Amino acid sequence: MTERHAVARVRHELRRRLLTVKTAERLTPQMVRVTLTGADLAGFVSAGYDDHVKLCLPLAGQDAPVWPAGPDAPALPDGTVASPMRDFTPRRHDAEGSELVLDFAIHEAGPATEWASAAAPGTTLGVAGPRGSFVVTDDFDWYLLIGDETALPAIGRRLEELRADVPVIVIATVAGAQEEQSFETATALETRWIHRPLASASDPAPLLDAVAALTLPEGEGYIWIAGENDTVKLLRKHLVEERGHNRTWIKAAGYWRKGSAGFHENHNEG
Repeated sequence: MTERHAVARVRHELRRRLLTVKTAERLTPQMVRVTLTGADLAGFVSAGYDDHVKLCLPLAGQDAPVWPAGPDAPALPDGTVASPMRDFTPRRHDAEGSELVLDFAIHEAGPATEWASAAAPGTTLGVAGPRGSFVVTDDFDWYLLIGDETALPAIGRRLEELRADVPVIVIATVAGAQEEQSFETATALETRWIHRPLASASDPAPLLDAVAALTLPEGEGYIWIAGENDTVKLLRKHLVEERGHNRTWIKAAGYWRKGSAGFHENHNEG
């Protein structure tokens, strides 16, 4: 019998894959959905809704991703520039259909934004991982999912995978009504969209105020938080120290920090 509220860390074989864009579409003005396919998807596993894969993003002029040198990769020839790497959440994986879906939040100029904005059928992308999964048993009384645009892929996937009729509250900041998404879910979902300019995405106040005003449901709940690093830390501190929520039933991760490229930091200590 599975332990109640069990959390498991599952390790996966780390492989580098070369995939090809099947379709690319704008979900919203600032969110691009890319569906990838290819024979290299055989054996791909993503067991957790907030897994991360490493994307190797071809630069302009590169016909295919150039993996950086490493323990399992040869040194690059002189003058060869490695493609930049970024962490992304697998939004959906269809093993039978050999498809992997990724959602890209389009922000300031950067390799992921540039690649996703130009992605078209036939474009190639390198994908490595996930190295492992953090699997949370779906037996909590309720769930609270908090984040900004960068958290929406994991939030959407979690909503699709949770059991029917379980209460879920989503609190998410986006640039405006045009950036709100519709999620396919069997849960009893309550979504609270908070609008703020994209230029103010690093301001913690909108999410902090919304969470502070929220009355948490009765029973044992699991809280997931992701987005701007300082905002995530403040939200976790509020929920643990001021609201008294069980710290082992919160997972928090900084997906980005202003001025830092390729940033990711977990905040699940003590």
